[in-house]
Amino acid sequence: MPRLPPSPVRRRPPELLFAADDRPPRFALLVLAGQHAATAMAFITYVLATAQIAGLDRQGTQSMVAMTLLGMALCTALQAWGGRTGSGALLVHMPNPFMITLVAALVAAHGPGGIAVATLVYGAAALAVGPLVTRMRALFPPAVVGTVICMGGLGLVESAVRHSLGVDAQWRINPVSAAIAASTLGCIIALSVWGGRRTRLLGLMAGIAIGVAVAALTGQLEGLDALRSAPVLALPSVAAPVFRIDPAMVVAIALIAVLSQLDTLGSVIILDKMDDADWKRANMQAVGGGIKANGLGDLACGLLGSFPSCVCSANIALAHATHSTARVIGLATAAMLALVAFMPQATLGLTLIPTPVLGAVELYAAGFLIVSGMELIASRAMDSRGIFAVGLSISAGLATMLMPPLVQAAPEGLRFLLGSGFLVAGLLVIALNLLFRLGTAQRAEQRLDMASSTLHADITGFVEGRGGAWGARRAVVQRAALATLEGAEAIAAAGGRSLVAIRGSFDEFNLDIELLHSGPALALTSAAAHGTAAPHASLLDADDAALDAALLNVSGLLLRHLADRVEVADGGAGPAALRLHFEH
Repeated sequence: MPRLPPSPVRRRPPELLFAADDRPPRFALLVLAGQHAATAMAFITYVLATAQIAGLDRQGTQSMVAMTLLGMALCTALQAWGGRTGSGALLVHMPNPFMITLVAALVAAHGPGGIAVATLVYGAAALAVGPLVTRMRALFPPAVVGTVICMGGLGLVESAVRHSLGVDAQWRINPVSAAIAASTLGCIIALSVWGGRRTRLLGLMAGIAIGVAVAALTGQLEGLDALRSAPVLALPSVAAPVFRIDPAMVVAIALIAVLSQLDTLGSVIILDKMDDADWKRANMQAVGGGIKANGLGDLACGLLGSFPSCVCSANIALAHATHSTARVIGLATAAMLALVAFMPQATLGLTLIPTPVLGAVELYAAGFLIVSGMELIASRAMDSRGIFAVGLSISAGLATMLMPPLVQAAPEGLRFLLGSGFLVAGLLVIALNLLFRLGTAQRAEQRLDMASSTLHADITGFVEGRGGAWGARRAVVQRAALATLEGAEAIAAAGGRSLVAIRGSFDEFNLDIELLHSGPALALTSAAAHGTAAPHASLLDADDAALDAALLNVSGLLLRHLADRVEVADGGAGPAALRLHFEH
């Protein structure tokens, strides 16, 4: 097994069976990689749908499928490898469903070679945006990324329910389809929730197997004759690339590519969060590597006719279900995808998986993404700006999904964008986040009145209000509020001092709070000096000065427990300060 570039140091969550840098036993590796490969290949149906819309013949379709599998394999291998060319995470790629309409138009106009220019434009746009993402952290706070992930899950719900229940044009449910989907989803849930260490690894594969078996018993398994006539091994034919494309379509493809990288960003964050029990913020270097892997893989396979790819959400849900995020699983999955590209029988067999089975997998993925997005959104304190940005964006995305006729009045070139709830919500949440950041200073100050009856409320309101406006992590804001109140009590108990003002600043990595007061700086006892404190019994007979000193010592210990660093400063001609620092 090759030696992979090192990953960041992270504390392993207890529920993980195989973390990012673990190497599972050979049998477990084959089982897990087989599940990931089968899950990703199930979405080859997007390529088949594109070929059908474009009127492509069987030979051209088979070639497109094979080249797409090679492109998925390359992108997946780059992602798992990490270093400078990938995210270093178990991210498996699949055909990008947002490209179906555009690619179908190109293939219909120019033949199978028309797909090359679409993939090249898509890959070039992804490579161009990759370096920028690492420098634009402010554009992608957890609230923005969480909204995109949540909308990605919501976008799967309609197709998942239709596929699972066999809903027809008259909104009638097919009981057989519902039974197949229920057996598939029930098996996945049962093994994932109540299964042991080994059975969890088989959750998705067992669910698909149960679903296919139920479909066979109910006569819903079709296409076996075509499977028998397909060759076992074959070299796919490569169509000559055609570089004719409408400039407006170039803009449309590039825009979809850029917005699709929001999904890559969110996927990298989810895997990083699954691997780190102390996760705090997005690893933008890994995000940039993930986007780079997507761009490089599509550029390399674009000339061969590979369909543009994106990260597969169902595979992320599979990693969650199996509690396994080892990178070597991604390399093994990539090898399997590449092998199947030269096995027409295997490729066709995977495309014959019944639709209700795929619907059940989509339902699991949708639920996982929705909850993951909500967790990211709730991980940060939010004020009215964040509430409006997230709420309005999700509302706009849902309105687009639930009321498709709304976009019919839009120009034809924009309908494919405005018709996607995922893209609408993604664009809107980025725009609103930028708009609401205007006038939000990263430093703030408020005057305090020591004699006010609302002093504690004023201090708490300042810390929580500023924390919400800055998008600080909720747990850090709560700890800062407690420490600031304790600091105010220490200043009041020290005597001869009066609170003047409170200051705060934030830069994504650090949250700093200052309590300004009159009089000399506090003389807080260090933690090392605590062992020399007077015994509790002696304090019973001590005078008021000794009691005040003991209480100040207690405040000092509490402050050092709540804050990551405590400093006192003599203001000279101005007020003194108690400074509380919190790592973010």
